[in-house]
Amino acid sequence: MVSQRKKIIVNSIVGLVVLFGVIFIGLGLHNKNQNKGQVGTHNDEWPRIKSEKTITIGLDDTFVPMGFRDNSGKLVGFDIDLATQVFKDLGVTVKWQPIDWSMKETELNTGNIDAIWNGYTATPERAQKVAFSNSYHRVTQVVVTLKKNNINSFADMSGKILADQNSSSGDAELNAKPNILKKYIKDNKAVGYDTFDKAFNDLNAGRIDGLLVDEDYARYYISHQDNADNYQIVKGDFSMTDDVVGFRKGDVGLQKAVNEQFSKLQKNGWISDLEKKWFGQ
Repeated sequence: MVSQRKKIIVNSIVGLVVLFGVIFIGLGLHNKNQNKGQVGTHNDEWPRIKSEKTITIGLDDTFVPMGFRDNSGKLVGFDIDLATQVFKDLGVTVKWQPIDWSMKETELNTGNIDAIWNGYTATPERAQKVAFSNSYHRVTQVVVTLKKNNINSFADMSGKILADQNSSSGDAELNAKPNILKKYIKDNKAVGYDTFDKAFNDLNAGRIDGLLVDEDYARYYISHQDNADNYQIVKGDFSMTDDVVGFRKGDVGLQKAVNEQFSKLQKNGWISDLEKKWFGQ
């Protein structure tokens, strides 16, 4: 009887030890995940990046001519060249990380990437989530259509199907300024695509009538098509927007370092030469 009681007591103690161990591990993992979700929110990651000599930058690797893959699969583009030069001068190597563009701010603020750099436009909504670098390039939104569609103005999109990229600056502009284009299009809503190349395929197939996109993207993409003469670029009243780099709000050192490099590369004409290379301007 005594031995049976001893056994019960021992088993109870063991059970409690295991239970407390599980709770302790669970709390540890919870705190670890919480900390990961707060990377850079309060702490500046620039010292770590300088020490590791590597920075991870998120991009949509189909976004010509800012960051995309050439026929060999190599990442090329205006932003690829610019970021590489900026961090080369800072003694840091860039690791490019393709991401779901609709999740870009989440990827940044959870620490999966250190910056967003890929034709990333400064908007009031994005400013609530991230910190911006100084502007390094300006662009406007246009509608790309086929000449056979006879669309020569935004008003000609009346009742027509418009497409854009999910969570893009174009989509934000469309919704923020509905009287410019949104009021004309079918159902007053754009069809969203993950990437612009898929939208262009549907434009060519006649499944959509127009595509809202950065003018840089539009001109570069069209110039590299065999049927370039079939396309038309339609401009409206969308204002010029600023391309910036997105940082976590706590990364003030990283932000300052990049801004200083931008200032230097703008003053010595390097960025101007790069714009001529990629945009012909």
